[in-house]
Amino acid sequence: MSDDDTRTSTPGSPGEAPLLLEDHFCFTLYAASRAVTSAYRPLLDELGLTYPQYLVMVVLWQHGTVSVKDLVAALQLDYGTLTPLIKRLETNGLLKRQRRADDERVVEVALTAQGTALSRHIRAVPLAIGDAMGLTAAEFATAQDLLRRLTANVLHHHTTDAQPTVVSRS
Repeated sequence: MSDDDTRTSTPGSPGEAPLLLEDHFCFTLYAASRAVTSAYRPLLDELGLTYPQYLVMVVLWQHGTVSVKDLVAALQLDYGTLTPLIKRLETNGLLKRQRRADDERVVEVALTAQGTALSRHIRAVPLAIGDAMGLTAAEFATAQDLLRRLTANVLHHHTTDAQPTVVSRS
């Protein structure tokens, strides 16, 4: 980015064009996220899962038994959001919660046989979503790398309490 691309300005300054919705990068991310999540809905409805429940299951299919603390970290959710998801999946017979024998402060989540069996029915979901995205493998990898970097940068920026820089488009 050149110095010309990083000028700071105050929105609404005389002579400045108004901020348009389509110029907000955050809206582009939001719209893309909603579009992708909505593409999952019919596929997951058939399996009785919501998208956030699906993400919990993906972590469990990948790692087996996981502490709630590790689920919070992996999914970047807070306990208040994750706990109802876990309870609902447990009620549906897909997982079970248990306290760790050597440290009762730690609650672990494990798949049930029914939860494990569900993984066989989920294999087509990522392929269908990939088709819906219409990206080549290289484009997909680039997009995923950029979004991961963006997330890390914003989290780092947020945790360092840096002052925001307003960038105007010329």
